[in-house]
Amino acid sequence: MSEPIHVVCPHCDSINRLPADRPAGEAKCGRCHQPLFTGHPLALEEGRAEKHIARNDIPVLVDFWAQWCGPCKMMAPVFEQAAARLEPRVRLIKVDTDRARILAGQAGIRSIPSLLLYRRGREVARTAGAMDLRTLLDWVEQNL
Repeated sequence: MSEPIHVVCPHCDSINRLPADRPAGEAKCGRCHQPLFTGHPLALEEGRAEKHIARNDIPVLVDFWAQWCGPCKMMAPVFEQAAARLEPRVRLIKVDTDRARILAGQAGIRSIPSLLLYRRGREVARTAGAMDLRTLLDWVEQNL
């Protein structure tokens, strides 16, 4: 029997233990009873984003973006589509660099949009610039 995986609830941020042999896509939070996967990226503030990056056992893909950034706006619908395809294997998060300056600084964000892929709190890959859905999905698969 495999070890359970820990997944942070997108609604109440509680940490849930999911049996590895059960379909994660159907899982609900033990605390708030909401679905653990919605098929949409989470727009998170600094502290919440840090918790999701550090405490999820599944990989976390973070889109560092800003409201004033044209390429970021082009990337938004692609990131939304990617969430529908990648969940529940990967959690997708959007972090506004203007609202999360400390986290963006800690991550060394120099250009936006920047995508960082984390596994158990550690960065495993990064790329910058807008991309189409196929390119994004291929990049994630190569780095999982």
